[in-house]
Amino acid sequence: MITTARIAADKAIRIAFSLNDSPDDTPPENAFPLAFPDLEQQLQPLPPCHDSEESMQVFKQHCQIAEEYYEVKKEIALLEERKRELIIRLDQAEKESMVAARLTKEYSDLTEENRTLSLAQTQCVEQLEKLRIQYQKRQGSS
Repeated sequence: MITTARIAADKAIRIAFSLNDSPDDTPPENAFPLAFPDLEQQLQPLPPCHDSEESMQVFKQHCQIAEEYYEVKKEIALLEERKRELIIRLDQAEKESMVAARLTKEYSDLTEENRTLSLAQTQCVEQLEKLRIQYQKRQGSS
């Protein structure tokens, strides 16, 4: 039986035919299901002609290539996920580094301020001691 249909020129089509006399409604006994359901339709291996050794060989090669393609796509997806994880870790490390740099600067500034205040306190204590001595001398002379 021959069936015809109009299809837009930009659509991909797949043509299959059989030389046996079985009706079109029943699939052949050795029909090949989609061996790679995750593979895009245009990349699916076409069923071979069972009477042709060359066709069977091409089908087997196409299946091997489709498997390799699927494995490569899977590996790419895993590597992209790993890349995303590493980018997140790198961002966290950069943030931690910035925090560490800010804390180091703050520590340095506070250490300098502490040194300055300690020096000022020492000078104030010395000045207070001098004033006490002067006050005691005045008290002693009066």
